[in-house]
Amino acid sequence: MEEYLPLIIQLVTGAAGGNIAGKLMSNLSLGTVGNTIAGLLGGGIGGQVLGMIGLGGGDAAAAASSMDLSSILGSVAGGGVGGGIIMAIVGFIKKAMNKG
Repeated sequence: MEEYLPLIIQLVTGAAGGNIAGKLMSNLSLGTVGNTIAGLLGGGIGGQVLGMIGLGGGDAAAAASSMDLSSILGSVAGGGVGGGIIMAIVGFIKKAMNKG
């Protein structure tokens, strides 16, 4: 179970990041459910990317063996930022498609 903790943190903070970004950028918001789904996706991707470059807890095996404060904060940051970015990208694409 401990090896999944970084991923769970990334998904939860990604969902929160997607919803916060949706509130801040209401013109790109996908609604609560859409923001949450985009945030979950972005949180997982963002956390994994940061883990691959060595800045977060994305590498589940390494992070599980040493769940320290920096690893947890890396998962939170990667998840939250990734969730917000993916929500904004999807919202921008949706808005651009609705114009035509």
